[in-house]
Amino acid sequence: MVELTHHDEPSFEDIAVSAKEISVRKIKLEDLWQSLREGYADYGAKPSSIPLIILFYALFALLFTLFAFGQDLRYLAFPVVAGFTLIGPIIAIAFFEMSRRREKGLQMRWRSSFRFIHTSSFAPILALSMVMMILYVAWLYMAEAIFFGLFGGTYPESMSAFINEVFTTRHGGALMAYGNFVGFLFAFAAMAISVVAFPLVLDKPVTSITAITVSIKAFTANFYVLAVWGIVVVTLLTLGAALFLVGLAFALPVLGHATWHLYRKLIE
Repeated sequence: MVELTHHDEPSFEDIAVSAKEISVRKIKLEDLWQSLREGYADYGAKPSSIPLIILFYALFALLFTLFAFGQDLRYLAFPVVAGFTLIGPIIAIAFFEMSRRREKGLQMRWRSSFRFIHTSSFAPILALSMVMMILYVAWLYMAEAIFFGLFGGTYPESMSAFINEVFTTRHGGALMAYGNFVGFLFAFAAMAISVVAFPLVLDKPVTSITAITVSIKAFTANFYVLAVWGIVVVTLLTLGAALFLVGLAFALPVLGHATWHLYRKLIE
């Protein structure tokens, strides 16, 4: 393995690549499983991400949960955690960069994985991150609107009372049905926007609009296969979150690395 110096970093020209110049491939389900294997191999080559991911998610979840409980917003506890899937691509940028470096035979260092901040990739990554955060906030707003639409101004007295009401009343059943349906729509939109957008802006000189356009193009061209990929992502992240968030220390890096390899298979 060799270390990439500052002068060895690829420099993008001012002329950006357009969406028409980027070709999208058709992939199969086998490509998903291969990407997961390759992502796991990358994770095995740099497993030291565990402490950082545990710390980040633990603090992130703690702050939001304390806010929710302190402000009588218990009904937002689940949407806050479920919405992590919308902002996962932002956190996974470092893993995309690590996989990119490993395939070039370079060292996988945390410090090097954030060098994109000093390149022309930073502006489109920042723009894409803002889009994903807007989706996350919109999801929380919709979750709140659904709750008040069904329960009015009545707040649950405790978390246990709220959980009991969700699972034993008609309003609770409607809350789960509508909430999951709207959550699916947000996850669908996030998947279409970001499936290749973040890796693309790291790899090629493109604008955020071009990255989103190509991502939607790749998603529609491989709708059923990438729908399965979305289910895999949500399942692994949900299981990781269910294990007191510790499972995310494994799921997020593997999915991040795997997404890079999936991008390689999708984009020529």
